Amino acid sequence: MTIATLPISMLLFFVLFFGIGFLLNMLLRMTWIMSVFYPIITILIIDDVRFIEYFRNAGPSFEKLGEKIVSLAPADILILSSGFAGAIVSGITMLVLRKKGYRMF
Repeated sequence: MTIATLPISMLLFFVLFFGIGFLLNMLLRMTWIMSVFYPIITILIIDDVRFIEYFRNAGPSFEKLGEKIVSLAPADILILSSGFAGAIVSGITMLVLRKKGYRMF
């Protein structure tokens, strides 16, 4: 990964999850919904185990997930962390907008 790719990827993940979180907050009126769903989405991005296997064969599936998380590159961790930051900032933005009197949020 080049030096220019990392900040662009981080910005894209931040904006992507901020936007998704903002829209979900507007539609469902649940402030922290994207922050709750983000770890599940991250697991689906990182791991190649089917989601149902976490319930059928929990031990081996979580073991593989742990191995995948440990083997992530620092750039991948930064990119995924910026997506989580975008999800959190969307929740904070909703709180601020509601506090300022915007009823649709």
